[in-house]
Amino acid sequence: MTEQLIFLAGQLVKKQDAKISVYDHGFLYGDGIFEGIRVYNGNIFRLEEHLIRLYESAQSIMLSIPYNIDELTTIIIDTIKANELQSGYIRLVITRGIGDLGIDPFKCKNASVIVIVEPLALFPEELYQTGLKIVSASTRRNRSDVLSPKTKSLNYLNNVLVKIEANLAGVPEALMMNTDGYVAEGSADNIFIIKNKELITPPGYIGALEGITRNAVLEVARSKGYVAREDVFTRHDVYVADEVFLTGTAAEVIAVIEVDGRIIGSGKPGEITNDILQGFREIVELDGVKVYK
Repeated sequence: MTEQLIFLAGQLVKKQDAKISVYDHGFLYGDGIFEGIRVYNGNIFRLEEHLIRLYESAQSIMLSIPYNIDELTTIIIDTIKANELQSGYIRLVITRGIGDLGIDPFKCKNASVIVIVEPLALFPEELYQTGLKIVSASTRRNRSDVLSPKTKSLNYLNNVLVKIEANLAGVPEALMMNTDGYVAEGSADNIFIIKNKELITPPGYIGALEGITRNAVLEVARSKGYVAREDVFTRHDVYVADEVFLTGTAAEVIAVIEVDGRIIGSGKPGEITNDILQGFREIVELDGVKVYK
């Protein structure tokens, strides 16, 4: 890979020169939105779905993006090409832009658009063979009627606090419950449990992000003949599940073999989890936008 270039303020700049103002409301208040996207061997996986979610998030918080979807698609492709990247991670960030020290978002006249691309592997490859040990966090998910999980905002402190709990427990991830005690998601992943060959993932309304990878996994599972549905469940249901796995743009599909000291199933990645992972990896280079045509 050549020297890393980042799209910022309408142009490509070197990583060390990619700077924003301390008066940017994304920095001051977490006032902005983002998407994490993967490119696999020159294919930007489900870019359209990511951009639709981005623009819906922008609509929800009254943030005007200075490019339309086609223009932003071109910017992303050009940034990948400039970095000579075949496979990696794309972080697309839209902040409210420069304002003053007051909270009023209407003082910010121009949104900032940032595109970062770089190689990424969230978990070491061996963990896909052995599975993860995780814990449940005491930090609760923000209520959906207070801050909707459908808005993928820069205000990620709720998730950061969960990640801190995971770090303190010496594990890579932790589960977050909502205020009613139902399992919502991890700090950066959706969760699936498998019971009697049926896949279940929490619905969005309880506080779970309706992840792009999550939705792709539901499709893969159904195409393979599994029953896959959304429903609420508790930690008890996780503890007694036959298999558990996490999904996310960076994580893809990764098995969980222990939760709060309870061994899940056989204590190894399960047959269905491995089948879903294989099915997911079969579609990532097919469904999306080609960078190099």
